[in-house]
Amino acid sequence: MGFIFSKSMSDALKNQQELALVNSRLQLERQILMQSQMRERQMAMQIAWTREFLKYFGLFFGLAAVGLTTGAMKKKKPGLLLPIVPLSFILAYQYDMGYGTLLQRMKGEAEKILDTDSTLLELPKGPITFEGLEKARRAQSKFFVEK
Repeated sequence: MGFIFSKSMSDALKNQQELALVNSRLQLERQILMQSQMRERQMAMQIAWTREFLKYFGLFFGLAAVGLTTGAMKKKKPGLLLPIVPLSFILAYQYDMGYGTLLQRMKGEAEKILDTDSTLLELPKGPITFEGLEKARRAQSKFFVEK
């Protein structure tokens, strides 16, 4: 009788462990999916912000170019056209970011860094550990009493 009871308890324990493993895997998959969707939404907001900024900056650039060109022609000073050069670089960068291939090039460069230069990504003093966090917490805590 004790053997049957022990066997059913063992089977129940095994089923509980399998269920816990399935649940933890499901939770991890959900966290990964949630983080991915959050990153995608943040990137979409960044691209949308860049496109909106480009509209305003494009208008500013156009007005500045017309005004500087008119002023340079009226005063016969070609030096007044110099601010157009750096402004055009900013405009080109913003356009490339919002509508061009800058993000694809950045992604490619990031993948290259991950593949070939991964040592650049290492944290100073190595990865964060529980012991290191506890040591820092104890150092900052005014109420911690060592046992």
